[in-house]
Amino acid sequence: MAYWAISSFRVRQAKRAAPPAERLRYIVEVLVAVALISWGPFHWGWLGTRILRPSPALFYVGAAVATAGLGFSVWARVHLGEYWSGNVTLKEGHRLIRSGPYALVRHPIYTGILIGMLGSAVALDEVRGYLGVAVLAFHFIRKLRNEEAWLTEEFGEEYLQYKREVRALF
Repeated sequence: MAYWAISSFRVRQAKRAAPPAERLRYIVEVLVAVALISWGPFHWGWLGTRILRPSPALFYVGAAVATAGLGFSVWARVHLGEYWSGNVTLKEGHRLIRSGPYALVRHPIYTGILIGMLGSAVALDEVRGYLGVAVLAFHFIRKLRNEEAWLTEEFGEEYLQYKREVRALF
């Protein structure tokens, strides 16, 4: 998170950005997903129901998956560099990045964060964790559809070809 915050000051100026109401909705969805998986008060009732039998191995597998997923998202963020934005945005002089993690999936930051959250849900092993992953997946799918519409407008056939060659998330 520290890297994300510090590096956000070294990005290009936005040429086009999502309206404030849409950005607020995105923030709320992410906060709900994170709260479900990490906030103790969501442990009550059916949200605290365990899915599997708890074991240290399950926790360590979940932690390893979380670490790998978040590492992948950081690699993608570093690779994207000055073109990154937390919102649906087109930057001045925007170019299509197709190398590094972007050669594997079109939205590697979302992929990595989803894998990281899934690993956290496995380590937590409560319904609320998996529900948080579902909320976040819904959020990212809706957000990437908006991004892809803008990227198609901006890059036309070049982006359509990229979509044919590389999967969106996994």
